[in-house]
Amino acid sequence: MSKYVTAEEAVKVVKSGDRVYLQAAAAAPTILSNALTERASELRDVEVCHLHVEGEARYANPALADSFHVNSFFIGANVRHTLKAGNGSYTPVFLSELPHLFRKNVLPLDVAFIHVSPPDRHGYCSLGVSVEATVAAIENAKIVIAQVNPQMPRTFGDGILHVSEIDYLVAVDVPIYGHEPEPFTFEEEKIGGYIASLIEDESTLQMGIGSIPNAALSKLINHKNLGLHTEMFSDGVIDLIEKDIINCNYKGTLRGRVLATFLMGSKRLYDFVNDNPFIEMKESSMVNDTARIRKNPKMVAINSAIEVDLTGQACADSIGPQMYSGVGGQMDFIRGASLSPGGKAIIALPSITKKGVSRIVPFLKQGAGVVTTRAHIHYVITENGIADLYGKTLRQRATELVRIAHPNHQEAIEREYYDLFNKM
Repeated sequence: MSKYVTAEEAVKVVKSGDRVYLQAAAAAPTILSNALTERASELRDVEVCHLHVEGEARYANPALADSFHVNSFFIGANVRHTLKAGNGSYTPVFLSELPHLFRKNVLPLDVAFIHVSPPDRHGYCSLGVSVEATVAAIENAKIVIAQVNPQMPRTFGDGILHVSEIDYLVAVDVPIYGHEPEPFTFEEEKIGGYIASLIEDESTLQMGIGSIPNAALSKLINHKNLGLHTEMFSDGVIDLIEKDIINCNYKGTLRGRVLATFLMGSKRLYDFVNDNPFIEMKESSMVNDTARIRKNPKMVAINSAIEVDLTGQACADSIGPQMYSGVGGQMDFIRGASLSPGGKAIIALPSITKKGVSRIVPFLKQGAGVVTTRAHIHYVITENGIADLYGKTLRQRATELVRIAHPNHQEAIEREYYDLFNKM
């Protein structure tokens, strides 16, 4: 009997009180989640949990609070409103540990919605552009429902699963969510140049999506023998791989292959990774494992923050007490890079917000969460330079960080910090 059904038929298996996991990021199974939302009047207290997901999230409508509650492991813009509205929650967890919440039955799963490539002649599908915790979700959910999409790239690694592991298949033909690379601002290009100046030949890189990572990558065209072991990557790596600058020949973990757990970018990126054995997509418990990250010599972790205080504490998940994103994998990689031979742990950010507010601050806002502690960061970079914090005292750190703050704010930041420091 065929497992193929309509989305409307497939989601009928979800019952009131169930917990449903959605595959993350660009692989968000939106057709399934929208079909589930259409059943709102029939359901009560269904928990929809996920990392950041692209596309619309109709189930997150506060008007449907009796039917659906959103549990975010990393908060995206499409569900951020749920925390204030009361129909959503945030669960802090390192990305490296999220699969363990399912395997240890801390968060038992009833249903998993996933998004896969069509089965090959042997019956195997691929999770494509997002593996993260989805393998653990498939293993532990009572029922697995898959969107089967010919536009999903077929990638290698942990995301290969046999059709027998899926209970219901829903045929779709839709583009994978994407982001075109954006031009760099002057500040982003400066930051990218400073980052590149710290990267040595034969380094292994971790970086995310956005203009600052792409600006840094654009400055590496004269480097040699770089590796890539990263939570995610985007279009910026393609040219470097094609020019044999990123060849992964000096990595300590999975030498000769790029290692990631999800990816997001343009159609060019998705075409590049499709059936490309140079790209290995592994579960986040492996990719983000500090013990594996540290095995890469000269590991360079490049992350960002919402604000950094003058002692080197980085808040990356909230604006004051208001949750904005999540813990994610920042600490996994910052720590792994710190322990790597010749490794470097970098936080890079513009010195001010678009409204002109300083992001280098004397003290974190009340209620702000510390994602990366003052003991973990090696370098903080803005468009004004590089602050080297490793092995520095609190006073020395403050001097370094004031120097890379925006000139309009330097005096006020320094005065406020030292006024309080001298009273201690």
